Amino acid sequence: MEKLLIRGGRPLAGRIAISGAKNAALPLMAAALLTDRPLRLTNLPRLADITTMADLLNHLGVSVMLEGGNGGAGGGAGQPAGRTMVLDAATIADTVAPYDMVRRMRASVLVLGPLLARCGEAIVSLPGGCAIGTRPIDLHLDAMRAMGAEIALETGYVHASAPRGLVGGRIVFPKVSVGATENALMAASLARGETVIENAAREPEIVDLAQCLTAMGAHIDGAGTAAIRVQGVAALGAATHAVLPDRIEAGSYAMAAAITGGDVDLVGARADLMAATVDYLRAAGAEVVASSDGLRVRRVAGPIRAVDVETAPFPGFATDMQAQAMALMTLAQGTATLSETIFENRFMHVSELLRLGARIHIDGGTARVTGVERLIGAPVMATDLRASMSLVLAGLAAEGETEINRLYHLDRGYERLEMKLAGAGADIERVPA
Repeated sequence: MEKLLIRGGRPLAGRIAISGAKNAALPLMAAALLTDRPLRLTNLPRLADITTMADLLNHLGVSVMLEGGNGGAGGGAGQPAGRTMVLDAATIADTVAPYDMVRRMRASVLVLGPLLARCGEAIVSLPGGCAIGTRPIDLHLDAMRAMGAEIALETGYVHASAPRGLVGGRIVFPKVSVGATENALMAASLARGETVIENAAREPEIVDLAQCLTAMGAHIDGAGTAAIRVQGVAALGAATHAVLPDRIEAGSYAMAAAITGGDVDLVGARADLMAATVDYLRAAGAEVVASSDGLRVRRVAGPIRAVDVETAPFPGFATDMQAQAMALMTLAQGTATLSETIFENRFMHVSELLRLGARIHIDGGTARVTGVERLIGAPVMATDLRASMSLVLAGLAAEGETEINRLYHLDRGYERLEMKLAGAGADIERVPA
């Protein structure tokens, strides 16, 4: 067990390299199951979730080989240097995704569509992951049924079968789901005929997956809109694809620059992937401008301004940025209202922020944050992935020492965080717990 020690009060300054996006990399890795030819993914982050997915794919028979790169910790002058992974699913050895592997990460359910489309069957444990809500997989299963699959739930496993192959169909999601859209998109790529996915997620990670599938030979129109059309093909082939930069990591470090009154260049960050976060930061008093190799974020003179926000599917304000925005608002001038509309249990970081001196009142899915003059360091405990980052942000701005425990959450989604922050001037270290 390890913990982070942060001695706050230092404005960040310098360059932070943005890694490849975890939320894009995981479905891209699962897409390797769709073809018997190699899929080469570049700019892959070094994260616990990536290792978990690689282990699961290897169990299913996929050869996983890493090529060079240093995991995105940043090369010379802050340049990112992500890893390259070659996945070869020439033979599928097993169509069972077991509980012991799937329980560690919710994204493991993304193997369901590819296995079903290519092999005609899949047995996948119900998934685990962060405790931020029930997040049932009903929409994933309904999408498979719409393409002709038979689905049964037995002893905690999804048993899916399509012995004659999947067929094109019309999938209408009652609510937006990124994971279900990804599963449907992958499965439809090998289904016979045309599949129409309505009320599809529009996140950049969906577009990234569609671009990779297209490079593999899929026929996809409308990715990035609410209606996606997929004309199934008999087989997909080899491809090389670069994982897009992580908009949540970039937004998190942008918040770090703002809360510490710093000046940071985010190497590789793209404003078009995180427009809602950029708008929020500007409204709060930060300056965000494009640079030659990414984005520059700095705090303009004056206090942080209180800004209300409501989470929403892309292009709205990402739920994965809500905890970080709340940390920023703890030091704002005035009172901000943050409304969480995606997950019902995503305020678990509030009790830990209160330990640092924050003033926050929760009423259902709404948090009212009244800014304080200062935060004071204290021992805190991470409850989920993005909550971990909110505590890091608060610790960077707090007076004295903040001790953050249960780092396994943080390591699922932030690559070498303490190294990146220390490189920009933070007093932060990882020590045995």
